[in-house]
Amino acid sequence: MRSSAPSIVILLTVILAEPVVAQLKTQSPAAKPAAPRRLDNEITRANAEVIRTAMEYRDQLALQMKREELEADRLARELETRAGLLQKGYIARSELEQSKLALAGARARMADTALRIEQSEMVIGEAEARAEFASLPPLPAGGYSESGTFIHYNGKTLWSLVDAGKIEEFFAARFSRPMPVSARGETEIHRQMKFDHRNAMDVALRPDGAEGRALMEYLRKFGIPFLAFRGKMAGSSTGAHIHIGKPSVRLAGP
Repeated sequence: MRSSAPSIVILLTVILAEPVVAQLKTQSPAAKPAAPRRLDNEITRANAEVIRTAMEYRDQLALQMKREELEADRLARELETRAGLLQKGYIARSELEQSKLALAGARARMADTALRIEQSEMVIGEAEARAEFASLPPLPAGGYSESGTFIHYNGKTLWSLVDAGKIEEFFAARFSRPMPVSARGETEIHRQMKFDHRNAMDVALRPDGAEGRALMEYLRKFGIPFLAFRGKMAGSSTGAHIHIGKPSVRLAGP
């Protein structure tokens, strides 16, 4: 049974803090001095809850991964045994093929779980940076900013997922391997969070690594907007990734 994180949907409602910011703009002058503290406190509390529940979700997936690894090991041993039995003529080839299919299915489930673990860690990385991101003034078109937690480039190009292939071609030609895309458009976890990720792509690269820097240079060269998250701890790749496209916004609804 797959794990889920329904609480993430509720907890991320205030992460981008648009409703709070809008409220601050409409308050009377007398009420303004106390507003920034309320804003900071609310974002801090929300981020802490998001990080906690995302970690719980990730830990559940990690336990699931251990079970899947044990099952894959069992199926691998079974396949090896059946290969020997086939050589001796004790079983039909169809039984060996069944074992191969079962092992391939187990490994596919492991790959899916690993991807969801990676996505949950990216949620943690983004939550760590949201408070700082929400406190900064909007970048002008073509603007660039860099901090200890994230890098933001507000490119002028109206980029869409239709153009993703060009970026992947550049990366493959430069580094002789496929670009490690962890989320192309909307995924299960983005639906759970009710984030509009339909026209964005996440790439599992450290922004400060050679590949990450090369990718960001390419994006800036062609005016493609991005947010690059350095991860939740300095020197750690956990949660680090490059979000290609405009920042994801919270969709309306319960």
